[in-house]
Amino acid sequence: MIALDGLAAWPVALTLAAAFFGAAVVRGYSGFGFAAIVLGIAALVTDPVPLIPVIFILEIVMSAAQARSLRGHVDWSRLLWLWAGAVIAMPVAILVLLALPETIVRLGLSALIGAMALVLLTGWTLRRPLPPPAHAAVGIVAGIANAVAVGGLPVAASLAAQPLPPAVFRATMIVFLAGIDIVGLPIMAWGGNVGLGTFQLTALAAPIVGLGLWLGNRRFLLAPPAAFRRFAMWLLLALSVLGLVKGLA
Repeated sequence: MIALDGLAAWPVALTLAAAFFGAAVVRGYSGFGFAAIVLGIAALVTDPVPLIPVIFILEIVMSAAQARSLRGHVDWSRLLWLWAGAVIAMPVAILVLLALPETIVRLGLSALIGAMALVLLTGWTLRRPLPPPAHAAVGIVAGIANAVAVGGLPVAASLAAQPLPPAVFRATMIVFLAGIDIVGLPIMAWGGNVGLGTFQLTALAAPIVGLGLWLGNRRFLLAPPAAFRRFAMWLLLALSVLGLVKGLA
């Protein structure tokens, strides 16, 4: 088990509490970005790896809480191919991650978040929908990225480039994230990254995340998510740059 010793200091704890809350608002509003925001901030103040199973558990719980609002909006034809690719790639990627030094993980996480945020900010679009094998390929990339709990970003970039209604985009993202986190959690446990501290931190974060998710869900019902999603991507890009500067300093 990896201990959560780095989370003991009050400044770190308060920073992570703010990260969990803000990320949950973004997740409730846009359907993704929770893990990337939490880990992007965490990488600035502590080792982010022990937080990954916590994020997996919270993502699953949030998806269950949002399930009623997702009915009829999930694009299952895309989703099943995305899941297939992710399940192939994720086990090896997670076990490799757990063997890497903390500095390498922080730099890799920051670089990946920044790259995906840039893709989303460019407004890249496809002229035609992707065929099923291409969705599986995106799923493989997402499975690798989900070793650091940010598998939603490659899928978000792919879906955002295709002509999907906001409700379908959001619902498909939420269900995809729940599926890959359900697969990823036991792999993390087998690799020794789940223990008592994981569940203690999850319990502490849950009320904060619940409030943020509720606010984000309300915001989604009141306004289109495009502007808020763009704000979230600029935030991720800024966190990526800060993480890279800190890691290279």
